[in-house]
Amino acid sequence: MIRHLSPLALILFLTACAQPKQENQEFASPYLDKPFIQEYHEGYVVDEATEAANDVRSIQPDGEGNIWIATKDGVYLKKPTGNKWELMIEGPDKGPAYDIKLDEKGQVWIAAWNGIYAGNPDQVEKVDGPIPPIAKIVTAKEGVYALGPHGIWLYRDKVWQKQDYKTAKSIRAAISDGHGGLWIGTDVGLYHCLNGQTQVYQNQDYSISAYIRGLDFDEKENLWVGSVGGISINNENHRIAEKLPRDGIPNANVNVIKKAPDGKMWVGTDYGITRFEPGNKEYSVRLSKRWLMSDVIRDIAFDQNGHAWIATSKGVSAIKQKEITLEEKADFFYTRLIQRHVREPWIVARFRLNVPGDTTTIEPDDDDNDGEYTAMYLAMESLRYAVTKDPTARERAKKAFDFLYLLREVTEMDGFFARTVIPVHWTRMHDPDRTYTPRQLADEMIRDPRHKPVEKRWHLSKDGKWMWKGDTSSDEMCGHAFGYYWYYNLVADESEKQRIAYHFSQIMDHLIRHDFYLVGVDGKHTRWGVWSPQSLNRDPEWAPEQALNSLEILSFLKFAYHITGFERYQEAYLKLINEEGYLKNAGKLHHTNPAWETYFDIYLALYVYPALLNYESDSTLRNAFRTHFDQWFEQHKTVKSPFVNFTYNYLAGGYDELDNSISFLKDAPLDLVDWLIDNGRREDLRVVREPILEDLQMSELRPPSEYRTLRWDKNPYVAVGGNPAQERDPVYWLLPYWMGRYLELIK
Repeated sequence: MIRHLSPLALILFLTACAQPKQENQEFASPYLDKPFIQEYHEGYVVDEATEAANDVRSIQPDGEGNIWIATKDGVYLKKPTGNKWELMIEGPDKGPAYDIKLDEKGQVWIAAWNGIYAGNPDQVEKVDGPIPPIAKIVTAKEGVYALGPHGIWLYRDKVWQKQDYKTAKSIRAAISDGHGGLWIGTDVGLYHCLNGQTQVYQNQDYSISAYIRGLDFDEKENLWVGSVGGISINNENHRIAEKLPRDGIPNANVNVIKKAPDGKMWVGTDYGITRFEPGNKEYSVRLSKRWLMSDVIRDIAFDQNGHAWIATSKGVSAIKQKEITLEEKADFFYTRLIQRHVREPWIVARFRLNVPGDTTTIEPDDDDNDGEYTAMYLAMESLRYAVTKDPTARERAKKAFDFLYLLREVTEMDGFFARTVIPVHWTRMHDPDRTYTPRQLADEMIRDPRHKPVEKRWHLSKDGKWMWKGDTSSDEMCGHAFGYYWYYNLVADESEKQRIAYHFSQIMDHLIRHDFYLVGVDGKHTRWGVWSPQSLNRDPEWAPEQALNSLEILSFLKFAYHITGFERYQEAYLKLINEEGYLKNAGKLHHTNPAWETYFDIYLALYVYPALLNYESDSTLRNAFRTHFDQWFEQHKTVKSPFVNFTYNYLAGGYDELDNSISFLKDAPLDLVDWLIDNGRREDLRVVREPILEDLQMSELRPPSEYRTLRWDKNPYVAVGGNPAQERDPVYWLLPYWMGRYLELIK
């Protein structure tokens, strides 16, 4: 006997009983939320007025939290509090400097154009002895080494001693071997210096090439040798492994190698950083302004907290980490959302950055899909309310619905709804009104016979407060319906349910009156608002949309019938299935011509499945939709989207792909600026034409921290993408998070 099951739990139970059990499920139980490491970036311009100051060659944190850098302009220090960089050697001797190291006593040693300097944050003084210039400093148990074109010196017992080591003058990297000797990388090979003896390695048994740029030991005391071409990993006698671009290095010009406190090996290149996990082939890449002031990496060092400090050609980057739970991450994103991404009359969307990348210059912006993405927010707040019973969630969900309701009322067109609205005083908007010359119209008709030349896109509202945008698309309709579904089921009281039913029936009656076209102010259907058999079944130009749009209109009618009880919607639904073959049309969605594949179609289908699967009572039809849904998931689970996975978990039960969903939620960056990410320049990836033929894409799907800031309509495989003049809203993350919480897949 089953007692006290919620409607959702009953649906999940019955569905699980009716369906065969999924095999190879990674999780057999919910994910218990616990702290994980979240990375984030802090970037520093050393001196805006002096370009040479931002040309950073070496970086060194000290034991007191100070950060030292050697730059083309000289030596700078940043104290633990504040972001100001202080020039430590002033006057005519100030720079350039090449290297900085910390000895066992906490004293800083500096390699400069005119010799060696030593000191602390209070005082830096020149130390006589080695002949300048000095390229590298090595601190070891036996003392401090200074290396340059004129030789190698060891500072021991307060005396500089010239070492009788014969190496090339082009010293690019140097480390202690831990036994009284040195490993030195040059332009003509690798040298090992010990007890007055020098051994040179110039063949490929010990390094990929003779141009050595980076050296460090891993946890097993294997020596990693970074050169132009890649990395060789060597034990005491010979090379035992290698890391080439195909193994995860984004650029073959390796400049620095450093072992992190957690054992990861950080590799800085001319195009970003790779971190290799100890003992396996896993790696992660950090590049672009999201993570680095410049992709040209000169040096890497770690402070006492394990934060990475990175010297780049255009400033200093710190890739920091903190422990956080998914719940805390959700709180962070939600605060950011409410503070930065809501505009009147409760539109939730991306905002503009007037100075690209500068988050202090944020201001409201309009978007064609404001309605759709506010509907995603509506769904998120509905799920948040269902989990927390927070009255604020309910209040804000209602505000979002009120905006969507306004989009229909503001047009005064009996069921037609707008894309978005802007305050009447705005003078800057996307797609302003325009005119077409006859030649332009001819060009558009040849390019796309379905093109609709909309000259007047913006219309004044009756009350004079708003300009509303027409030519509403099918995307908007799908998104709205998804938001209404969750709001109706999880938040709305009886009065609000009647309001939803009235609102949606107005839209659906408009579609039925116009033979399933969305008809705008000009009396013609909008460019994309087409679900009519006259187009989908009888116009060959609409073949690409036949399958998905058939599925969409069936879902809209089923939802309308469920919330209103009006038989006209059920009759239209069955007529499209029985007389126009819309169920058969929908079945073609997973076998479409590859030229017609569009990434966002994954989510347009996602929007409409819930109503079809949960409101269809005819077992034959429901089984057909369930088969269709299973095919959809099998085809698209490879995108590792928690939104895809949790929707499937909601409608089909189980824990499918839960590990990938949690991995996404953890790895997604906190930074919401849509930085330009050019993965097409990475040498560890190939550029291909799949899964979408129209786009240049990466050969494999990388984690979200490595591709552009997400919106679910953006293809994560795309090789080059981003617009740093905008900050995305975090609903893309919050919506699947609260779905996971609602389904108790995350506890």
